Amino acid sequence: MTCYTFDNTLDGLLTAVFEAFELHERPEALLSAGDPVPLFCDDLHQVPTDEEKARRVWKGLEKRLSKEAMKMLMASWLSELPELNNALFHYICKVFRQPEGGESIERNFADPDVLAVTNIARKVMHEQLRMKQFIRFQKAKDGTYLAVISPDHNVLPLITDHFADRFNDQPWLIYDAKRHYGYYYDGSGQPVRITFADESAVAFNLANGQLNDDELSDEDQLLQEMWRTYFKAICIKERMNPRKQLQDMPRRYWRYLTEKQTDNR
Repeated sequence: MTCYTFDNTLDGLLTAVFEAFELHERPEALLSAGDPVPLFCDDLHQVPTDEEKARRVWKGLEKRLSKEAMKMLMASWLSELPELNNALFHYICKVFRQPEGGESIERNFADPDVLAVTNIARKVMHEQLRMKQFIRFQKAKDGTYLAVISPDHNVLPLITDHFADRFNDQPWLIYDAKRHYGYYYDGSGQPVRITFADESAVAFNLANGQLNDDELSDEDQLLQEMWRTYFKAICIKERMNPRKQLQDMPRRYWRYLTEKQTDNR
């Protein structure tokens, strides 16, 4: 049984695909660094990441798959689920084993790898839609709008274009507290990926996403209080349906919602 190990990067996975064809091998398993080696693995090959090999594989995929399939492939990778690695590796290998110009396997849901990758991608796309709905911005005194998120999947790269288009003349920062990075948009150009060397020194509370009082604009303090008051006022206790509420807005999103905050900054 042949097994490959890689560095758990997309370039590393694409390099593994390249080497499988270069070495004329069909590895049964693709392992991340540190994963336990299967009992019956008698040939373990460590794949060194090669950006040029990864680029060639990606270009080949673009020729063989539709734009929608490429989008789903990228979304599945952003799931960060460990069970994806093998399915995605075998899916991509099957794409290249198909005759060029022949029927694509991207909609062959009878194939377990195609089905697994597609189902995972759908979960990621569903969460990125929810992020667009549930993000709450706060306005800092310098005019920058801030939002903090902690999604299950790494969906931040999928939503930046949406907010750059929607708030195309306003500076904003969306920060993923779970993955310790964010994107900053200065009101023009393209969003830029950023990280903080010391998260304890930032001007917002990572636990609830709230800006510190001395950084929050006076206008936004008033608007937040008005929104919480409105949210409470329209709530009809006799019609409350907690189960339906949790279906529409899972509890894991509540921590950063203005309407779910009390005066706890």
